[in-house]
Parts: sequence; structure tokens; C-alpha cells
Amino acid sequence: MIAIKDGEIIPVTKKRVERGTILIKNGKIEAIGKEISIPKGCEIIDATDRVVMPGLIDAHTHLGIGEVGIGEEGRDYNEISSPVTAQMRAIDGINPLEKGFLYARAGGITTVVSTPGSANVIGGIACAIKTCGNVVDEMVIKERVGLKVAFGENPKRVAAEKKRDPLTRMGVAALLRDALVQAQNYIEIQKWAKKKKEKPPERNLKLENLTYVLRKEIPLRAHAHRSDDIATAVRIAEEFDIDLIIEHGTEAYKIADWLSKKKVPVITGPAFGTPTKIETQNVTFKSPKILKDAGIKFTITTDHNVVPINSLILCAIMATKEGLDPEDALRAVTQNPAEILGLGDRIGSIEVGKDADIIILSSDPLDARSKVELTFINGKVVFDIKKEKTPF
Repeated sequence: MIAIKDGEIIPVTKKRVERGTILIKNGKIEAIGKEISIPKGCEIIDATDRVVMPGLIDAHTHLGIGEVGIGEEGRDYNEISSPVTAQMRAIDGINPLEKGFLYARAGGITTVVSTPGSANVIGGIACAIKTCGNVVDEMVIKERVGLKVAFGENPKRVAAEKKRDPLTRMGVAALLRDALVQAQNYIEIQKWAKKKKEKPPERNLKLENLTYVLRKEIPLRAHAHRSDDIATAVRIAEEFDIDLIIEHGTEAYKIADWLSKKKVPVITGPAFGTPTKIETQNVTFKSPKILKDAGIKFTITTDHNVVPINSLILCAIMATKEGLDPEDALRAVTQNPAEILGLGDRIGSIEVGKDADIIILSSDPLDARSKVELTFINGKVVFDIKKEKTPF
């Protein structure tokens, strides 16, 4: 058992606890509060003058599937052999020993979604993983957290380079609809065969992954920057009665009131750096506050490797400079992504029974000078600033 004592605890879901104690047992949070009795033989970590909070969560990255610093050999996130590659699974491309995971742990990020890229209309299945381990299968929290699709410039550009469809936004939408209809037919044929006691159709991995979306087992995760692309994603989701998450949502703030009525969550970012293409010209750190004010469930992402994953807390800080309430900023990188991913019962806050994914910082997390000193995943120290060189 481990006791983290005398730190300022930020549970996220409740008020801060001054000079509080957290007990960790078997990788879970056993107790939290000011008057906690520490059992004999317990390993004690003194957090005096330190801040203790849940590990950070980045709900949209290419961590492990887009390796840091090794160029083309490490780019395994875009299978561009076809515009529709729904059969791909991010888990099959992740290298858990690549350097990006150290960036994550040193930056206090304990959970990420690693997702295929946006070169294709349909890219494949994204997975949620913890950021420490030698075998990715042992790091997985949820193997299927959504099916990645993409609108706008990226699938059009890649298609033009490969001299194939789709070359327009209409073409992107049409290919997505066609794939969903094929999956609907696949489901109906399976039902018919079962009812008639006939031989079912041969397994089709591409259509099988689409059926998870149609059955609402996972959402469609739509890469969409421009407001018109966001609207198209919503339109298609409503046509097929499927769940939707908007990823990036650069111009979501322009249609925030409309989007709020649709009850569609937004994973917003990355906002660091200058715009790199036409559809990101209107990027702004004002977006999180506008989304919050409109009642939209949102989270902030780095889109690592686009922005280094250790910058996640800096993105939250930048949002506070543009008016986002500090507590909302912290929720945007902890509780909100956990809930959007359907993992709020395990991660995202410091509560009894949840995974002991915890970070200890030198000072307030929204002070850019604050450093992550210790990172715990499942109750084990996975980064210690005194023992491990910070890679940035």
C-alpha cells in the first residue's frame, strides 16, 4: 500500500483538499481525505508543498503509431492503399517502447487515445491505452473507442496524389455513406441467414468494424476542421442514427449553439503553432471557452505528434488566457476526456475505486513553471524526475 500525504489534492470532481492524504492499494485509490489513518508498513510519499491531481488524458493522439524522431519508418498511422480502410486497428501499429511514451509520462499524461490518421475517408479503429508498458495488449483500457473517419482537405489531397476518388467534399461524404450502407446490408444478411438457418456470409473485417458503429457500440470519430465539414459529419450521423465525436473542430466555435443542440462532443485542438493549411486558418485558443459557454462537452488535444504530447497542460493554460475558467481547463484534460471515451468510471478524477493514475507537481498545474515530479499509473511510479531525465 502507498500513502501520498500532506499534498494539495485536486480531485477534479470535488473541492480541493488541503494537506490531504491518498491511499493506494492494488493499483486503485483506496481512500482520500484529510483525516486518513495510514496503515503500518505503508510506503509514504511526502507531498508537502506539492499539488496532487489525476493523470492527464489526451483523447486524440498518434502516440506509438507515429514514433518520435525517426521519420518515415515510424509513420504507421496512415494506410493509404485505399480510401476506405475500416479494417485497420491502431493497436496493431503501436510501439510501446518508442520515445513518445516517455514524453507522455514526463508530461503527466497517463492515458491516451491512439488513432489512425486522416489520410483516408475511413482510417480504422482507435484504442485507449495507458502510457507505460512493454506490450501494448497489457496497456489497453479499451481496444475500440471509435472508428476514425476524415472530412476536408486530407482525404482529398491524398486521393489526388494517388489519382483516385474522392476528389471533392461530396465524394468524401458519398464514400462514407456507401460504406455505411454496405455495413447495414451486411447486418441484414446476417439476420436473414440466422432466421432462415442458412450459412452466414463470410466474415468481412472492413464491414465488421463498421457494424460496431451502426450498433452504437462505438462512435464515429470524425476529423473535421471547417464548420461545413462538421455539419456534414453531423448530417451523416443523424441519417444513420449513430454516435459521433468531432475531432479537432477548429471552427466548431462558429456553430457552437447549433452543435450544442446536437449534443455532439468535441475534441478540440491542436491550437499551438501557426495554421498549416487552409482549413485551420481560424484556429484559436478562444474555442474552449466558447464551447463551454454553449454547453458542449469538450476536451483539449495535442494531436501528438503534431504538437508534442507533453504540451497538453500548456494547451489548457493557453485556454485560460482566453477566458476559460481554470477548473474547467483542468477538467478538459482529465474528467471530460474520460467521460467522452466512456471511461469515467475508471479514470479522470481522484475518487475511491478508480485507477490510481496520479501525478504530483511542484506547484499549481496551470502555472507554466510547474513541473511533474512523479507520475503514477495503476499505483506504480512510472516517472520520477529525480531518477529519470526529462526528455524536453
